[in-house]
Order: sequence, then structure tokens, then C-alpha cells
Amino acid sequence: MWASCFLLGVRLVLFQAASRLILLLLLSFCSCWGQEDVNSMLAPQAGRVMALGEWEERWQEDRIGFHQPQVHKMLETNIEKVLAGRTAVRFFFPLCGKAVDMKWLADEGHSVVGVEISEKAIKQFFEENNMTYSEEPVPAIPGAKVYKSSEKNISLYQCDLFNFSSSIEGQFGAIWDRGSLVAINPRDRKKYAALITSLMANDCRYLLDSLLYNPELYKGPPFFVPDEQVHNLFGSSCDIELLQSVDALTERQRAWGLDYLTENVYLITLKSTSVL
Repeated sequence: MWASCFLLGVRLVLFQAASRLILLLLLSFCSCWGQEDVNSMLAPQAGRVMALGEWEERWQEDRIGFHQPQVHKMLETNIEKVLAGRTAVRFFFPLCGKAVDMKWLADEGHSVVGVEISEKAIKQFFEENNMTYSEEPVPAIPGAKVYKSSEKNISLYQCDLFNFSSSIEGQFGAIWDRGSLVAINPRDRKKYAALITSLMANDCRYLLDSLLYNPELYKGPPFFVPDEQVHNLFGSSCDIELLQSVDALTERQRAWGLDYLTENVYLITLKSTSVL
């Protein structure tokens, strides 16, 4: 009887071990298959590169169709979910351009830090919003300058985004990413995600705007960023919630050759860590 029970126990342990091994193999297979699927979707734009000089050139030539002269509707719609009852929140704007969203938030009592490569864009932001500003070098970033509003709590850094870090301005309570992830070169997205998460305070609420379309029809920018890649980039350290998805196709995008354009907005927050 004892021997039978012992053998039964051994079989049970072996069965459980085999089941765990099969599960791990299946998860590994699914992960690899999923990554291959994402890579296949991204392939048409994978080698596309925009140099910083090309972005500056667009600003100099006023080829800035991406700029919106009014506050972005998706920011307005979802602002309460970003604030979550907080006041005087510090917002970070990657690749901020001259977004009027920055003044809107500052008018509401929040502070704003932005990073932009184009000096023209930064100066136009202050001038078009009738703000006086100061200009000073940033010792920690050779060649960089920071422009600070005299009336509002707004600081805009003129530099390569990847030269910016939390050592410059600390971490932030909110991030509004409209036109940043979709603008950087596809090959730099992992580096970008690492930078963004390093700038997130524990209570940070990151609002990410992304675009879906057929990348076979348009080379970008703005670039195609599928839901699967958003989860691949941020899912290991963050919780991700799709807040809104809208049809954003206009005549401008039809002229690019697109037949559909979907704009998605996600709320991304750092995963809470339990203390053992």
C-alpha cells in the first residue's frame, strides 16, 4: 500500500513538472510567434530614418501640418483620467513643438516641461501666446538651451530628446505624448520607451496617442504604431488601458494614399510593486 502511494505521488510530481514544462514551451512559442507577427507588421517602415536636421528643416519651411492650432480633443476628453483628482501636476511634453496644449495646462495651474529640437518652434510658442521668456544654456547638455516663461510655469528645452534625462528635471506626474512616439524613428522605439518610463514618477499617468494605418501605403512620419507594439514596449513595467479609438482619416491623409486612419489613446501607468 505504501509503495503504491509512493509511486502515485512520484507520478503526480512528474505529471505536474511535465505540465509546467509544456506550458512554458507554449508561452515561449506564443511570445516568439507574436513578436514575429509584430515585426511583420512593422517591416514596411522598419528602415525609415528621419534625421534631426530634417525636422528642423520642416519647421524652417513651415511644413508643419502636424501642428494643431487648438487643444487636442483627446487630451480635453481624457484630462480628468490623467489628473485623477490631482492639482498642480508636472507635465512632460516629448517633442513638444509649439503645442497650444502646453499653455492650456499651464493656465489650469499645472507646470510644463517640454523638449523640442527646433528653436524656431519654441520661440514661436512663446511669441504666438504673447509670453515673455528667458533663454539660458543647459550645462548638463552641451549645446542645449532652456527657454522659460516669465508668466507661466513652462520650461522648454531645445535639444535632442535622447540627451534629456531625469537628472535634468526630475520625474513627472503626467506625460502627454501626442506626435512623439509616432515621430521618432521606428528603430529607436525601445530606447524611447526606456527614456519615457525613466521620467515617470510613481503616480505618473502617461497619455499616449498612436496611429493605425496600412504602412504599405505610406512611409511616414507619422509612423504606424500597432497596439501589439505599445504592449511590447511598455507592458513589462506598466499597466496599459485603451481609453479611446476614433476614425481620424481626413483629406490630408487621403492625399498620402491612406484608405483608413485610426487614432488610439492609451493611459499608461507604472505597475505597483508589492512589498514582501
